[in-house]
Amino acid sequence: MDIRPLIDYKKVTINQQGFDILTDIDFELCAGDFTYLIGKVGTGKSSFLKTIYGELEITDGQASVLGYDMRNIKAKHISELRRKLGIVFQDFQLLTDRNVHDNLEFVLKATGWKNESEREFRIQEALNMVKMENKGYKMPNELSGGEQQRIVIARAILNKPQIILADEPTGNLDGETGSKIVEVLKQISEQGSAVIITTHNLNHLNDFPGKVYCCENHRLSPIST
Repeated sequence: MDIRPLIDYKKVTINQQGFDILTDIDFELCAGDFTYLIGKVGTGKSSFLKTIYGELEITDGQASVLGYDMRNIKAKHISELRRKLGIVFQDFQLLTDRNVHDNLEFVLKATGWKNESEREFRIQEALNMVKMENKGYKMPNELSGGEQQRIVIARAILNKPQIILADEPTGNLDGETGSKIVEVLKQISEQGSAVIITTHNLNHLNDFPGKVYCCENHRLSPIST
């Protein structure tokens, strides 16, 4: 059984436009991990996530994501890597000209699912996981913010990614709705996917415990809860 970390960073520095955002990062993520990144705005949480999906280059240290060397990854392999990740953004980014079902089918078609019955089964499976099984016919503007975020999570898990990155997924939601979204992500991690979630809401850390890292003073440090 392969027990190597899905993400393995050693002494990594993240530099953007000549400025060191985070330095000397040691970070591991394994299957089933539920990990929070906390810290003030501008401390590097989103930048850290961007290095995982190849949006920001890593110039110092050793960095591996799903077996890809992020120091030397080629452009053609970045798109390959991203297909193995699930990404949940704060601002939903759903296609507004089609219903929920067609939003999800668009992703499956784009990632090579050619069999219609297999697509239908996977769409329903993903909607069931986020408790939105009866909303496939709805247009995005007919859904509440919490419902839209559930659909975004469904979209992120369609290809059964090993890693899900959720960047402030509750930022635009009220407290109760946000908690339900974190609960869904926690349940997904319990089924084997590793989840990294950035958040300002420290209540989530008590309600849905996981590993916690804090971005502060250009460092990413593990903290005990």
